[in-house]
Amino acid sequence: MTAQLQSEPTVYQGQFGEYTIDKSDRLGVKIYRGGLLLAAASFAIAGNLWFAKGEAILPFITPLFALFSLGLGISLLTIHIYLVPLHRTLQIFWGVGTISAIALSFQTNQPLALYVYEHPVTLLGIGFTFAALTGIYFKEAFCFNRLETKFLTPLVPFLLLGHMVGILSVDVEQVLFALWTILFTIFASRKLVQPLDPDIGDKSVFDYLKQQKAIKAEAK
Repeated sequence: MTAQLQSEPTVYQGQFGEYTIDKSDRLGVKIYRGGLLLAAASFAIAGNLWFAKGEAILPFITPLFALFSLGLGISLLTIHIYLVPLHRTLQIFWGVGTISAIALSFQTNQPLALYVYEHPVTLLGIGFTFAALTGIYFKEAFCFNRLETKFLTPLVPFLLLGHMVGILSVDVEQVLFALWTILFTIFASRKLVQPLDPDIGDKSVFDYLKQQKAIKAEAK
């Protein structure tokens, strides 16, 4: 990946003309993937500690969730999505989920994970964080046809909504959570070895959309 980052600017033919991908573009992708790796690693560590030690490690899950949320926020800041409203929506979802998590942390003396688990209605707030994450899974499944994200896209909302309405047994929830952890780790790891340029997308589309927005603004 370092070699790709240091490579010369490359000119591509896009849908609306030529565009150039340079070092700054590739650095943005590297930061995006670093955020994903931080989120996935924090998530995996929390999951593995939970399965190994149970409730004894619950206090440690809160700082791990903070790292997960930080990584996700970094990724949402640097991800390339053609539809600006969708990009902003995912960022707003992350913001709502983060604010909810902070509010819940001050509201209870219990570890955050335990409180959310015992009060499923709190997923109406903190769950927005995972809705934003699901948006990334969907984008990656749609753009790169990644098998793991095709499973993650429906798995995450099914698990969270299933827990919120109480239709899943504890055993089923544990299996789904373990599957989520494994697939998320695979996804983030595979992103590290993928060429950088495809993650940037067709910059001519971004330029075209900006031009159309400017034209509409001038018309008003």
